[in-house]
Amino acid sequence: MIVIASLALGVVTGALLAKRGGGSTTDMAHYAAVYGIAFTLAGLFGTLFLGRVLL
Repeated sequence: MIVIASLALGVVTGALLAKRGGGSTTDMAHYAAVYGIAFTLAGLFGTLFLGRVLL
């Protein structure tokens, strides 16, 4: 659940940053993909860490 939420947050963050920077649609898609992957990895490691600590 955390991984999916972090993916959505990363995609939205990346798209908004590209749009604010005056990027085109392809720039927005690229930023959304990169931020989505980065946030998903962070969420995955966070989930693994919480699983180890809490269980």
